[in-house]
Order: sequence, then structure tokens, then C-alpha cells
Amino acid sequence: VQLVESGGGLVQAGGSLRLSCAASGLGFADYAIAWFRQAPGKTREGLVCIRRSDGRTYDADSVKGRFSISIDNAKNMVYLQMNNLKPEDTGVYSCALLLFLGGGRVDLATILRRAPEEFDALGQGTQVTVSS
Repeated sequence: VQLVESGGGLVQAGGSLRLSCAASGLGFADYAIAWFRQAPGKTREGLVCIRRSDGRTYDADSVKGRFSISIDNAKNMVYLQMNNLKPEDTGVYSCALLLFLGGGRVDLATILRRAPEEFDALGQGTQVTVSS
């Protein structure tokens, strides 16, 4: 399984960006993909998460109402739409994938608290810089 992010860049405060996370090598597996942010001098932060099989999502309070996640199952692509960006949104954004081999219900909020080594695949990250 491989993940490749794209769509980062420089944007002014109040602007929007859409990040993409392309997943390959998955076939018809069920999985969840989460977006994380690593801001300078801060700890890694889980932002949003989506599950492939039912499209359920979870948004962290810090981005609720501004960021949204969506999935194109046919393409195994996950998108992070970021609106009304603020300078404090600056950081490296990366996606992470967790496979669900046994099915069942999962609390997506807990996925945002997982350490990187707990995921089945990690993207390399893409830089987002928001200028004031």
C-alpha cells in the first residue's frame, strides 16, 4: 500500500486549498484515511478521518466547520478541503491509512489519536503555508 499527497502550497489567510491523498495497492479493502498536521514547534495533530466502506467522517474540533474530508472510492482518492485558512494552519500535512480486515464499527475519533507506527501506510507529507 502506498499513499501520495498533493495539493499543498502557499495561500493567503482566508483562502482555500484542496489536498489529495492517492492510495494504491488496496483493491477492495476497507480502510480509513486520516489527515494529520505537523506545525513548526508543535506536536502532530489529527484533523479529519473518513472510512471507505460507509463514508463516515470525523472532524477534530480545531478544524470543524473549515475543513472537510471526502473520498472517491473508484479512484481510492481522499480529499481534504480546507477553507478560511489561517496562519496557524501552516504545517506539513500528511495522510495515513488504517486497514480494517475484520469489519465492524470503529470509533473514528480514536484513529486521530494513533501514533504513526500504528498505521498501515503513511504519506510523505505536503507543505501548506498560510500567509497573513
